[in-house]
Amino acid sequence: MMKWLRGNNYAAMLLTIIRLYVGWEWMVAGWHKITGDKAFDATGYLKGAIAKPVLESGTTDLVYANYVAFLKNFALPHVGWFNVMVPWGELLVGLGLLIGALTTTAIFFGLLMNFMYMFAGTVSANPWLILLGFFIIAAGANAGKFGVDHLILPYLHKWLDKILERFHMKPKLR
Repeated sequence: MMKWLRGNNYAAMLLTIIRLYVGWEWMVAGWHKITGDKAFDATGYLKGAIAKPVLESGTTDLVYANYVAFLKNFALPHVGWFNVMVPWGELLVGLGLLIGALTTTAIFFGLLMNFMYMFAGTVSANPWLILLGFFIIAAGANAGKFGVDHLILPYLHKWLDKILERFHMKPKLR
């Protein structure tokens, strides 16, 4: 299955459709936050996630206590950063997936945001986007085969090889 997902042209075509759908969802979400009538402000969302965290049904213990502590002690005091990072991150993840540029990097950060939203208690479309995102990230470069990745990845590999050689970090092939 992994060999097919990572190397087959038909898989690349199917992954392109999935990538375009997921990319569109991310791009639209970010675009609406950036171009909305009023400036995006995560303060209310963060306060709500802190006030009503995800609780275990039997014991009412916090399920993600560390994440709630992160929201309370870091995210909320630095909400200005998040007001910029969230909408622009969503938009850039969407654009990366739509044009197939740095696809695995884009989907990694998309999955990271999906999980953060779910840790905060927001279900929405996140499970669906996570499921589709796993196929994209598992496929690696094949997910961006019919996109800009096909053009830029060879140059990025050459550039990275030069850097690794310079620092004597390139693995020796047998």
